[in-house]
Amino acid sequence: MRFRLDLLLPLMMTMVTTPVVAADLELRQRAENALDRAVDFYRQQVASHGGYVYRYSSDLKKREGEGKTDIHTLWVQPPGTPAVGLAYLDAFERTRHPVLLEAASATGECLIQGQLRSGGWQDRVEFAPEARAKLAYRVDPLRRRGRNLTSFDDDKTQSALRFLMRLDRALEFKDERVHEAIAFALDRVVQAQFPNGGWAQVYDSFPEPDKFPVRPASFPNDWPRTYPGGDYWRHYTLNDNAIADTIEALLLAARVYDEPRYRDAAVKAGGFLLLAQLPEPQPAWAQQYDVQMHPAWARKFEPPAVSGGESQGVIRILLDLYVETADKRFLDPVTRAIKYLQASKLPDGQLARFYELQTNKPLYMTKRYELTFSDSDLPTHYGFKVSSKLDELAREQAALAGLDPQELAKRRTSRFQVGRGRPSEKDVEAIIAALDERGAWVEEGRLRYHGSGDDTRQVIDSGTFIRNLNLLSKYLDTRDR
Repeated sequence: MRFRLDLLLPLMMTMVTTPVVAADLELRQRAENALDRAVDFYRQQVASHGGYVYRYSSDLKKREGEGKTDIHTLWVQPPGTPAVGLAYLDAFERTRHPVLLEAASATGECLIQGQLRSGGWQDRVEFAPEARAKLAYRVDPLRRRGRNLTSFDDDKTQSALRFLMRLDRALEFKDERVHEAIAFALDRVVQAQFPNGGWAQVYDSFPEPDKFPVRPASFPNDWPRTYPGGDYWRHYTLNDNAIADTIEALLLAARVYDEPRYRDAAVKAGGFLLLAQLPEPQPAWAQQYDVQMHPAWARKFEPPAVSGGESQGVIRILLDLYVETADKRFLDPVTRAIKYLQASKLPDGQLARFYELQTNKPLYMTKRYELTFSDSDLPTHYGFKVSSKLDELAREQAALAGLDPQELAKRRTSRFQVGRGRPSEKDVEAIIAALDERGAWVEEGRLRYHGSGDDTRQVIDSGTFIRNLNLLSKYLDTRDR
């Protein structure tokens, strides 16, 4: 008997694929259920005033950001409130589940309540009346002595802006309170920009142009080897990628609102980064600069120096600006910087956080905060060595340099799209299995700010929630289906 292959093959394919499709559908249903339960738990049980902190004891009786908190203090600095809100929005764009947009909207309201009269945000939002009365929140009555310092440090104001702009777009620009808060914040951020394109770490007023001449960075003739104190937060600040994060927020604003002045401000900030590149023999960047554009002291463990960490962040944002503008002045300085930093690697392949000005010797601190060239007595709270990403940055630079205008335009349009990439079924199964009966991801861990006697051994972590929600929503991504 002779079998007809044209009839047999479809039957064979059906026999093979039907169980696979059924298993996929079953896992998808369980993943949807897990996502719904996790979001319901986080917004109903974990959230307070619509906002979040870093981590919680598993029973939710204790909580902390960068310090011990209660239910009336919510954290702005990632992975706090805006970071959780962005995870909701990413998941909403992938799945279109309405509950995710509802959760994001509640988070947006928390940030509106925490917006300062200066336009931005600090590290936290206070809701307890006594603590709240000390701050100049826009939605509250004017208080003459209310603290009003907008902070760019550690991605505070920038993360709040990125989230609220994304929320505004998801709400189709129909929520007037959200839209107005963003417009006010962006206006103030642009006003706070110095004539040379930089920003200080914080601001509560706007610069008088005559007091801030535009000049390139240079080495000081001398600098103090002991910490001099002073208002370092008023310096032009690259520390913790403050200006890079601000540029990214402004580029997103330009895209969301089709507003050229936001893009202009971002490009102007790129011009500051070009001015801030130090001359040979150290063509890289410091963490902060004084009004003379000399590297300057910040905290007592952050001396005037070339920074291996912040320099890599600057290279990354210069590459982003090249994608945005196709202007080669943002690409050209990268070659010199990478060559210098490659030659400055430590024997273990890392980079020093600090290199002494002009000598290029790695600089460290003792536990007594005395400058030294030895790494044998380092404080433990700060990274005096950083991993090198130079090979990756060099490859990216070479790739960008070889793109034609059409390819650059494709990169430009994809930069702010929500990430794709289907995770493995094994990873999805593991995340579903780890969810407890409440809808919580509980893990082994400690609370850092509750004292040595704290007996917490299991925690709920916002960073873990963000990662797991991101993974589940990628698996459930309905776009282009």
